[in-house]
Amino acid sequence: MILVTADEMREMDRRTIEEIGIPGRVLMENAGRGATRFLYERFPDIERMNVGVAAGRGNNGGDGTVIARYLAGRGVAVTVYLLADRSQVAGDAAANLDLLGPLGVPVIEIQNEKSFAELRTAMRSKELWIDALLGTGLNSAVRGMYRRVIDFINSLGTPVFAVDVPSGLDSDTGQPYGTCIQALATATFGFAKTGHYLYPGAAFTGDLQVIDIGIPSPVVEEVRPRQQLLTRKHVRRCLPCRPGDTHKGRTGHLLVIAGSPGKTGAAAMTATTALRAGAGLVTLATAKSLNPIMETLLLEAMTAPLPEQESGILGESCFERVMQLLANMRCLAIGPGLGQSPDTKKLVLRLVAESGTPLVIDADGLNNLTGSTEVLRQAVSPVIVTPHPGEMARLTGTTPSAVQGDRIQAARQFAESFRVHVVLKGARTVVAHPDGSVFVNPTGNAGMATGGMGDVLTGLIAGFLAQGLSAEAASHSGVYLHGASADTLAETIGPIGYLASEVMDGIPSEIRRITAGLLRSIPVS
Repeated sequence: MILVTADEMREMDRRTIEEIGIPGRVLMENAGRGATRFLYERFPDIERMNVGVAAGRGNNGGDGTVIARYLAGRGVAVTVYLLADRSQVAGDAAANLDLLGPLGVPVIEIQNEKSFAELRTAMRSKELWIDALLGTGLNSAVRGMYRRVIDFINSLGTPVFAVDVPSGLDSDTGQPYGTCIQALATATFGFAKTGHYLYPGAAFTGDLQVIDIGIPSPVVEEVRPRQQLLTRKHVRRCLPCRPGDTHKGRTGHLLVIAGSPGKTGAAAMTATTALRAGAGLVTLATAKSLNPIMETLLLEAMTAPLPEQESGILGESCFERVMQLLANMRCLAIGPGLGQSPDTKKLVLRLVAESGTPLVIDADGLNNLTGSTEVLRQAVSPVIVTPHPGEMARLTGTTPSAVQGDRIQAARQFAESFRVHVVLKGARTVVAHPDGSVFVNPTGNAGMATGGMGDVLTGLIAGFLAQGLSAEAASHSGVYLHGASADTLAETIGPIGYLASEVMDGIPSEIRRITAGLLRSIPVS
């Protein structure tokens, strides 16, 4: 499912109008008509409600006046509150505003604090608000009367239906510009915007429906939006079923380098999750003194004790042994619970530069890259990094709040710069690829905010890589299934308190649900 930025949507509108020849007024009419259909679906008793439309002077306000016209035509009591002088409204928005007069729709101008104060009592009587104040063109903090009206509407506790985007929302980043309409539902036009799915934008947006306004397919292909939403159908294509004669030698062997004193559970969970994902064989390599613990924790995975730099800590002394193990492996996962000693950092940097094996780097693997990210450019096989916002901030020399302020841009810039695949974890995980394409994951929930979830994700992605999936397919499948398994747990046992190991154990069931009936062999390389 395509997601667009404000610039991409604006360019598609322009080409549709100027090059294809579909008038902007037709697009506005399509938008308003489609939004009205969704409005009736969401509020089936709307014809018994007193409705207010808060309209700006631009095209977003024009969409709102089209909706008001359709409502009035069906006998709905609707009033338009225009945050401008009518003389300031131009173009298609003005033409649609003029059509309200013959229908007897009141258009009341709010130009200053005095007029707003006089209207508040009447505005409080509305049982539903349609927000058509500010659209995707907003690029600075909401001020003045717009801010006052947005905050007033939010304070009422009345249901709000947003037009295109909730007013005040950055449609690219999902961040509010100081204040933002809290919508119960949003009708957006053409395509969903990235800010609808990124938090906190998803919470401001409410229920979302995309309205087809008639953007021709050739225009979409020419603009080529670079963002998509991961869907079950997409992941289904990534996860082929196995032929009946498959054996473990054909389904991949993964090497996991992980664990340190006090963090053996992270290593064990990564290894076991890779098996849950379908990897044929998994070997967990860890410090020699920790190996007895790992053999107790693991039943199905193999272990490989490595020479220690010091008790429980790995360093360059085990590099040659690791390279010997990798001779028979399809993938290397490194980092969960590994520790951050100077010697461990040297090992991690060498393996990135010299292993020649597809890599998944997480947790302490990433922390050991801090200040040395240039080594990623030396990797000759695909590399997938899976940072949370704090780790991403350390890798890029910025702050977690800066990363969260524009998650897509943070992930995309790192992926393009270092030619790696980035899985930026968090609510609505972002997956970015070296070509600049970005995928947003819709699965997952707040119950995942507990220890071990990242270790499970590492094992999932690495397990899929070991089976022969591409870095793109492995990362998409991993993040989607990770969240989907957690969503199933939230629905069945409760939204809080389930464990990472339970998410891990639910992976086979999620795979079954997605791949049911799919008959295609896993590629063998």
